[in-house]
Amino acid sequence: MHIAIVGNIGAGKTTLTGLLARHYKCEPVFETVDNNPYLEDFYNDMKRWSFNLQIFFLNARFQQLSEIREKEHLIIQDRTIYEDAYIFANNLHDMGLMTSRDYNNYLGIFQSIIQFVKPPDLLIYLKASVPTLVSNIQRRGREYEVGIRLDYLNKLNEKYEAWIGGYTEGKLLVVNQDKLNPVDKPEDLGTIIQSIEAELHGLF
Repeated sequence: MHIAIVGNIGAGKTTLTGLLARHYKCEPVFETVDNNPYLEDFYNDMKRWSFNLQIFFLNARFQQLSEIREKEHLIIQDRTIYEDAYIFANNLHDMGLMTSRDYNNYLGIFQSIIQFVKPPDLLIYLKASVPTLVSNIQRRGREYEVGIRLDYLNKLNEKYEAWIGGYTEGKLLVVNQDKLNPVDKPEDLGTIIQSIEAELHGLF
C-alpha cells in the first residue's frame, strides 16, 4: 500500500507524513531537501538554477519510487513525481524562470520515466492558503526559504488546484490545512485518519 501526500511549500506534508507513519507504524519516505545541492542556489537565482533543481528532484523521486515498488508494507511518501512536472517545472516555465528549451528537455525526460511509475493507492492533497503557507514557512525557519516570493506561492497554489481538479490516477483525499491542525490538535489528526480509512476501506 502506497499513500502519497502532496501540497505547496509549507503546506505541512513532512509533518503529516511523520504523524501518519507513527500512527500506522509504517515507513515514511521524505522529500530530499537537506542534501539537495541546488536548493539554496535556486532560491537565490531561480532562472539560473531551475533546470538543475528540477532534474535533481526528478531523479531523486524516481529512485524513491523504484524502492517503494519493491516493498510490500505500507509506505507514506512526502511529495510525488507528478508535482515535479505538473506543478513546479510547469510553473517555472510559465514565470519565465525556465527556458522553453530546458522545459521541453525536462518534459521529455519526465515522459520517458513516468511510464514506469505506478500511481499511489491514495493521494492526499493538503490544501492551504498563502497566509497559512507563509506562517508555516516562517515557523520552520529554513534560511533559503525566507525569500520565497508570495506570487510564486500563489502561482503554485493555482497549479495545484488545476492538477488536483483533473486528477484521475486513483483515490484522492483533500485536506483543508487552513481549518485543521493535526500537530496541536489530536482530534484533527483523528479526523484525517478517519477520512483516510474511509477512502481506502470504505469505513465511515
